[in-house]
Amino acid sequence: MTVLRTERLVLRPLELADAEAYADMRYHPEVAKWLPAGDLAPLDGARATIERFDRSWRERRYAPWGVFLADRLIGHGGLNYVPEFGATEVLWALHPDTWGRGYATETARAAIDYGFGEIGLKLIFAITKPDNYPSQAVMKRLGLKYTKNVVYKGIEAVWFETSKLPVSRPGSSLPQ
Repeated sequence: MTVLRTERLVLRPLELADAEAYADMRYHPEVAKWLPAGDLAPLDGARATIERFDRSWRERRYAPWGVFLADRLIGHGGLNYVPEFGATEVLWALHPDTWGRGYATETARAAIDYGFGEIGLKLIFAITKPDNYPSQAVMKRLGLKYTKNVVYKGIEAVWFETSKLPVSRPGSSLPQ
């Protein structure tokens, strides 16, 4: 499984030992309102998600990473295969006390570079609720273009995508 280092962050696969910190971020009310609701208790949901990401790493060589600032887990981000669409999305979710500092863009840029460069993906998309303007701004900064509206897990969403290899920035995705 791949670990990436960006200018400020370490992106590494989540481990079950990260479950409590992950649950604190993923189920924070300001984060959860943008994500599909789960039917498990937060810690159980965090463990199930980490196990799903682990399976994806083994099967596809990619999944969302844990996003770490120094030694603190501040979120998740990376690539996620979505069978309902038959395509791979770039996604991110960060603890609200880290919003507005460019970490989502930094994480997603590294993931896109990895997806096109190391994995050889031809298309990467991102979706969000229509009123999630901060995430749409990240998508636009990354060069993704709006193409359509979709419904995912019963949620109306806007779809942005890119099929062009982005220009790598120094230090944006250095596999270890």
